[in-house]
Amino acid sequence: MCGFVAYVGRTNLVAPLEIIPKMLRVIAHRGPDDEGTYYTERVGFGFRRLAILDLSPAGHQPMSDPTGLCTIVFNGEIYNYVELRKELSSLGHSFVSGTDTEVLLHAYLEWGDSFMERLNGMWAFLIHDRRTGRVFGSRDRFGMKPLFIHDSNDGFLIASELKSIRASGSYRDTLNLGVCARFFHESRLDNSESSFFDGIHSIKPGHALEIDVNGKLRTWCYWHVQRYPDAPDRPGERYAELFEQAVSVHMRSDVALGVNLSGGMDSTAIICAIARQWQPTGSTQPLRAFSFAADGFDESRYIDATLAQTHAQRETLSLSPMELWNSLDTVLWYQDEPVHSLTAVVGFHLSGLAARNGVKVILNGQGADETLAGYPTYFRDYWYSLLIKGRLPMLLGEVGSFCAMHGGSRTSRMIQAIKHAAQTELRKSPRYRAMARRRRLTRFLEDDWYDPELANALPEADEFEAADLDSSLERSILYDPLPLYLRVEDRNAMAHSVEARLPFLDPRLVELAFSLPPEWKMRGGWNKFILREAMKGRIPDVVRTRPDKMGFPTPFSKWLQHELYASAKAVIEDRSLADLGLFRIENIRRDLERHRRGELDIAGKLFDVMQFAIWRRLKPSEPPSLPAAGIS
Repeated sequence: MCGFVAYVGRTNLVAPLEIIPKMLRVIAHRGPDDEGTYYTERVGFGFRRLAILDLSPAGHQPMSDPTGLCTIVFNGEIYNYVELRKELSSLGHSFVSGTDTEVLLHAYLEWGDSFMERLNGMWAFLIHDRRTGRVFGSRDRFGMKPLFIHDSNDGFLIASELKSIRASGSYRDTLNLGVCARFFHESRLDNSESSFFDGIHSIKPGHALEIDVNGKLRTWCYWHVQRYPDAPDRPGERYAELFEQAVSVHMRSDVALGVNLSGGMDSTAIICAIARQWQPTGSTQPLRAFSFAADGFDESRYIDATLAQTHAQRETLSLSPMELWNSLDTVLWYQDEPVHSLTAVVGFHLSGLAARNGVKVILNGQGADETLAGYPTYFRDYWYSLLIKGRLPMLLGEVGSFCAMHGGSRTSRMIQAIKHAAQTELRKSPRYRAMARRRRLTRFLEDDWYDPELANALPEADEFEAADLDSSLERSILYDPLPLYLRVEDRNAMAHSVEARLPFLDPRLVELAFSLPPEWKMRGGWNKFILREAMKGRIPDVVRTRPDKMGFPTPFSKWLQHELYASAKAVIEDRSLADLGLFRIENIRRDLERHRRGELDIAGKLFDVMQFAIWRRLKPSEPPSLPAAGIS
């Protein structure tokens, strides 16, 4: 887990020596253990190392093969590097380190571009192949590791974080109004390769890139979500077996590891699996769990049951509303772009808590909700899947079971399901989608918080989106919301030089999930049904059978009425917000007062405006100072 930057010039242009240090300096947090650079003709690489495997200097990057013909910079972890190294050794390759980086480089030499299909891990890398003169790179299947690129007049700037490109001296900050519009009007973040900065975009998950000797860029997709038609016998047992294997390879580390633990099923499943396999390097090394004590959200019943089963040592993070708010500017500096809520700030401080306790690797539950149908909105998609397949008796039973668990009328739910199906069929018509877009645009133009310029910057086309459960899960993985959560996870962890690992995104688990029929993901009132079945006898039943979901929530709406009211008012009245030219300040101030009186709830909408104003004031050169966090 590290960070890298690169400059690739066009034909006959030499990489400027001054650019790489400027780009590298602002991502020192991604790799405090070592630094390296590489220059040859039109290519320059810079690297910061966070040592996780083989802590010796043998893991130094940029790393070249024994012939000196190929040089790599690599950010991430290849969890099956042990197996790949054994296979490569049998083919005649020799290794001088215990790193996955060296395995990655030799895999490229042996199998060429197709070696990516063999990898189980998270990665972004670049390889300069002097045999052909090209620079070849790739990003992992789900985009767990970042990779940004900017095409300047003289060449390409490539980096692990946006701030490196901004700090290069070869890019001038320009807002992408289309991205801003989707953020403010549609609450969309990270749902495309475009960034908030015009001209800087990310390489898509599951994609590779090549810049040839003539300076021509080509990208292509090497992996996509597939529907596997044959479900295994006893799916619950098979998922449990693969989950144990996934957690096992995610535990491979030469440094201390821990788990961010909520009271939910995902993090509980991970820590319980670790506990079953825990073999500490020293007799006094405990399994560490890091939790957040949320105001008004008590999950102690579930966490205590998990701690009793795993014997893990818990460290608890306690933050006041002002502590969270006062660290928002620091979090936004590390994030590079706006975030979805103050929950992102909680995650930032949890990574800091892990770092202060000597933990450099954290396992988290990201990806379970998007691959196994963990959000309440997926029930609508599940019912639609049953309806379009003509499984009406089953649909009636499923809706009835849902209402028995969660409340509501079966008749009302059925009417909603049929209405949703009818609207989905209508959306297949380009004319209907155009009409719906005009209605949305009219509504956005009537929103008196924003300048009409924002609504007019929204993308023109609305493509049809299939609404069956697997299609919705695929969109969740590739577009919204998983890419956002992966970005937040990566930047929060790396801000504290901590590596975040996500076992639920092991490709074997994802492939199994997409081989299952809908009723193995949702059943009755249960979401993530396959995981609940797989975890029988493996996690506390009080967690496995809880129907609700919290995560790490914050009561921002209440805080905005009281503790954070003055801070919100100060941001709104700061001249810099008006200077952006995107907002109608008087109307925002009016609604803040109405929120304070309890007449309406604008918490989420106002948070977006406030954080955007704070974020636009930040410079890429250095982060704001961070206030101390409360720990109990």
